[in-house]
Amino acid sequence: MFGTAIRMFAKKPKPKMKPIELRTPPEQTQTITRVIFDILKEHGPLTISDTWDRVKEVGLRGLTSKRHMKIVLRWMRERQKLRQICNHVGPHKQFLYTTWFTKPNLKQQQGRGPASEDPTSKPKLP
Repeated sequence: MFGTAIRMFAKKPKPKMKPIELRTPPEQTQTITRVIFDILKEHGPLTISDTWDRVKEVGLRGLTSKRHMKIVLRWMRERQKLRQICNHVGPHKQFLYTTWFTKPNLKQQQGRGPASEDPTSKPKLP
């Protein structure tokens, strides 16, 4: 136990990342964020690739690439316009973006303890 504490204090902390500064004009940034927010609000929690597919369907001109969209999503997360949730099923993790107001409908694997039980079900008494 003492050795674990020494190892924890010996590690350097993760460096702080500086805030993202978007290089697009404010009007274009507002259009991009509004479209992405509407897509996530309408279609629920989405992965980055699903969001990119929806943006391509809409035909938004401001986004130049999927990488640009990921930067904008991170910027929106910093400003707390979006949140990121993790759908952890078995050995796989899936990160989903959603608005703050939508309830996540995450698929949980059955039999993974009390977290996967139905919250409306009554506890079993002996």
